[in-house]
Amino acid sequence: MIENRVLITGSKGLIGNALKSCLERLGIQVVGMDIDYPTHHEAYGDIRDSKRFEELAAQCIGIVHLAAVSRVIWGERNPKLCWEINVNSTDNMLKTIRNLSNQPWIVYASSREVYGQQTRLPVSEDADLLPLNIYARSKLFAENLVSKYREHGLQTATVRFSSVYGSADDHVDRVIPAFCRVAALGGVMRIEGKDNILDFTHIDDVVDGLIKIIKKLQEGCMDLPTIHFTSGRATTLWQVAELAKRASHYSVKYMEAPSRTFDVSSFLGNPRLAHRLLNWKAKIPLQDGIARLVEQYMQEAELDEVDQCYSVR
Repeated sequence: MIENRVLITGSKGLIGNALKSCLERLGIQVVGMDIDYPTHHEAYGDIRDSKRFEELAAQCIGIVHLAAVSRVIWGERNPKLCWEINVNSTDNMLKTIRNLSNQPWIVYASSREVYGQQTRLPVSEDADLLPLNIYARSKLFAENLVSKYREHGLQTATVRFSSVYGSADDHVDRVIPAFCRVAALGGVMRIEGKDNILDFTHIDDVVDGLIKIIKKLQEGCMDLPTIHFTSGRATTLWQVAELAKRASHYSVKYMEAPSRTFDVSSFLGNPRLAHRLLNWKAKIPLQDGIARLVEQYMQEAELDEVDQCYSVR
């Protein structure tokens, strides 16, 4: 039944997996598409495969497009692939959607990275966009593609995420997972730019915002402006490390290192637009989200120990 089916590209990622679970609890059928599944898995799919995407999109009322080269460091290491995935594939997807008879709506996942290094904080959605790295430039270019296709009649929404965290299934070398894993297991926290300021948002809050956007699109809204999900609370990386340390049972040590040249060193978002248009605001305090994540890593370690005991026997 097409009216009750949504396609999520990047369905195995941090946000995709959490959104899939939430939509299914709401009674919405989810079709997944992600290159990180085994090739024999029903949800395996590369967004560069236009034919496969068309087959799936033709069965759905809407699409949440999360698949991407999704990290700054990956873009720096392979800028050609970053542009191919984030820009060219998105363009091909939009062309496909425009030609489908069911004309599904699409939510495009962008990033606060498009703002670059702003001189005034907090940052609102209408700030000048000053992308600092290839990842940010690819996201901004794709945003403009989405806007162009909206002008041609597609029902679209663009959302910018800000330092999303909250699951042990996340990449362990991202800053909060890295700190929380050390807090749970012991070791040394490497802090690259201890005075860098970021605006972190918990995965549960982000999914809540996406659900609100999907409901707007389901109701027929055609003119949602670009919205970012930000907490409106600035936190230095040193403070993040301290919060993780408080949740630890170990005597955690720090190792300071300089910031990477391609990273934004300070960002704080203004959450007013999301609150006004969606009645959304971040609800989970950073200290609570970090404590939860440390606990997740501790539980995983305990389960691994049990599994190892059984395997030895």
